[in-house]
Amino acid sequence: MKLRLPNHITIYTEKEKFTFTDTQVCKAEDITVSASENADSLGISLCADTSAVTYIRLRWNFTYEEKRKEAVRILGDDWERTYGNSEWRCISAQRCMPWVCAVSNGSDANRDYAGRYTECFGVKVRPGALCFWQYETSGVILWLDVRCGGMGVILEGRRLALCDIVFGNYRDMSAFDALKKHYCELCKDPLLVDHKVYGTNNWYFAYGKSSHEDILKDTALLAQRCSGLDNPPYMVIDDCWEKNRIDAPWDELSEGFYDMKLLASQIKDMGVRPGIWIRPLADTKFSTPFTDAQYRNMRNHEYLDPSHPAILEFIKSTINTLVNDWGYTFIKHDFTTWDIFGYWGFEKQNVLADDGWHFYDRSKTSAEIITNLYRTIYESTRGNALINGCNVMGHLSAGLHHIQRVGDDTSGLKWERTRNYGVNALAFRLPQHGTMFIADADCIGITEHIRWKMNYEWLKALAASGTPMFISPDPKALNDEIVEQMIQAYARSSVQEDVMIPLDWMENVCPERWLLNGEEVTFSWYPDEGVESFEPKLEPLV
Repeated sequence: MKLRLPNHITIYTEKEKFTFTDTQVCKAEDITVSASENADSLGISLCADTSAVTYIRLRWNFTYEEKRKEAVRILGDDWERTYGNSEWRCISAQRCMPWVCAVSNGSDANRDYAGRYTECFGVKVRPGALCFWQYETSGVILWLDVRCGGMGVILEGRRLALCDIVFGNYRDMSAFDALKKHYCELCKDPLLVDHKVYGTNNWYFAYGKSSHEDILKDTALLAQRCSGLDNPPYMVIDDCWEKNRIDAPWDELSEGFYDMKLLASQIKDMGVRPGIWIRPLADTKFSTPFTDAQYRNMRNHEYLDPSHPAILEFIKSTINTLVNDWGYTFIKHDFTTWDIFGYWGFEKQNVLADDGWHFYDRSKTSAEIITNLYRTIYESTRGNALINGCNVMGHLSAGLHHIQRVGDDTSGLKWERTRNYGVNALAFRLPQHGTMFIADADCIGITEHIRWKMNYEWLKALAASGTPMFISPDPKALNDEIVEQMIQAYARSSVQEDVMIPLDWMENVCPERWLLNGEEVTFSWYPDEGVESFEPKLEPLV
């Protein structure tokens, strides 16, 4: 389908709606929505004075020639991370697909791509609205959520560029390659990194129980296992170091940690790059100076409002301390989507914000406020640290973050969680790797709770995927064989010269068949007794 003006545009305010069939310039009361045809995109803009605008709906009707006559499958993106829920599906008109929608015939498992046709519908990164698609047999719909939180935005006469729409038509290639090409069109400025990212994260065996000395021991083992490699690994200190677990203040330390600047220096002295975790919007104990309601999220006062200039300055100062004072060169920040909206992305596929609340700055849309938060974090590092966004909106962070955690947490306790979340995220977000950001499918949690036979499959896949590989190794769970396999995986991941893509991802949400450097390989994700996702409850004997 070629990009053109939509057949219908509907403007919604908090009180009424207006529908137009002449869609280049749509005017209603003090509101104007304009469509501008550019060389490679269709730009949509909004201007309004006092009207509280909530949504813009664009609808394209298929012509007879544009209707797909053959069987097709549909894939959409997610608001933030995946949760084991990414999959190619049949046409479902009510399905809401954030940011991107792909429609493809055939199967990537068949490597003869003659006659394949994949259409992609998307918006360029960092739009001014939260965007999602719906696909029907008769047409395609794009919704633009322009609210400020859960209420209409009041632009006060400002003209806002909402999005640049891109349609892609890709023939005689796999759906995977089509999506990769489409993401290149949507993001022209991904943040590039001059080295490969890999190492250790202490979360999936420590689970918050750690200390200054424990981190040094973990770092020493990592340095030993990566000895001789030209590219030093990262030691990422996850949630454990701050006084209040997953909460502010960020300048007070938990028991067992006494000098984070010294710790970063000691990690560097071992030939390892230091990284640290933070949750920038959490202040559930009201431990920061920002206790007045104007600084707090109206939806839930336990969290800070990122639209307030004072909160952005606080976040800027905090990140600057971690990077430019303490010396951490990798920032993993977490929970911002949850802390803003109170939902995980999979829970609200259409609109994340409940009605009835707004940000402090009501003149900006949620998308603008979130993008500005990401930009503040990025600029606060002064270019001295990589940023890994966990629970962030990838489409808004692209070009502002180096790395995105593309899936929900894997596990050092339950293999089923790693299989479901990790493998699914790796397969379905690989088209974004290197085109939007570096895609991080999360860690290998090596503990006594998970059989090494299963974790070894995950280790091999991550090491060969060309994406970051972080291992969380519990020393109690290791033996000489496991350590040697870790050393080999670290060496491979330190250069990341491999190219791996899923083959059976259009039929399998946990793909087993992959193309690795042009050769087909198979991974086995299931233990001999099958999946462990359901366990009947047994009543105790009386």
